[in-house]
Amino acid sequence: MSNSPEELTCFEIDTDGGVAHLRLSRPETKNSMIPEFWSELPAAVNELSDSGEARALVVSSTGRHFTAGMDLSVFTQPDSLFSGRSESSEAPEFGRVRAETRNLALTLQESFSCLEKARMPVLAAVQGGCVGGGVDMVCAADMRYCTADAFFCIQEINIALTADLGTLQRLPRIIPDGLARELAYTGRRLTADEAMSAGLVNQVYPDHDAMLEGVLAIAQEIVQRSPLAIWGSKEMLNYTRDHSVADGLNYVATWQSGMFHPDDMAEVFAARSEGRDPVFQNLLPTRRTL
Repeated sequence: MSNSPEELTCFEIDTDGGVAHLRLSRPETKNSMIPEFWSELPAAVNELSDSGEARALVVSSTGRHFTAGMDLSVFTQPDSLFSGRSESSEAPEFGRVRAETRNLALTLQESFSCLEKARMPVLAAVQGGCVGGGVDMVCAADMRYCTADAFFCIQEINIALTADLGTLQRLPRIIPDGLARELAYTGRRLTADEAMSAGLVNQVYPDHDAMLEGVLAIAQEIVQRSPLAIWGSKEMLNYTRDHSVADGLNYVATWQSGMFHPDDMAEVFAARSEGRDPVFQNLLPTRRTL
């Protein structure tokens, strides 16, 4: 799969050997999240997940910074997401405007939740600043990696907003609650070393090239495993995070009763005895509409 700049405004995508690589591609604007970002990201991720061909997804960026977060145009343009524009000449009633604001927040949340719902693991590779919506974004990934110059900032509090796209819900489940609260209340920068110590990132690399090489190598390791077993593992980890141990055990028992079949396991043992890499079928394509 390959997308040209004419097809996407905010991203470039390519797939190699089962690893999809999605790159934020507006470095001249610090990869700020303009209105197109919010539709292009879920569309691209859902397409990759639904096809069954991508078995791991690396999300990286270009330029000095991963992302500066929400672009001001999202708030200020007359036809922006927050303009409250109505097709009717009649001024909309206040309650209806507030209800639509809630719907908008839920829609924007889904732009990042799609990373969590994707059938393949998502690996985020962060360089420079990961600010505001960038933190929301990488918290929805399965794993995070960064360069030595990276920093993370819950910028919303610095502009008198409560972060509302996933950071406050996911970050306390990744790092200690007290640290998550400190970052949310102060808006200070979390450095790469501190992010590593707190468990936000798995590894810190000296520079962008080394990070991409390392993260893509990890993604290639994932690709060598059964995609059905990987999907099941992701499903169980996400479910268990939000439920009790007993509920998680019950769910995995139900999953295995339907999803476990010996074909992939037999292929692993056959490959070992024959001195080769196992070969697994892709997941079947997912159809969202009939």
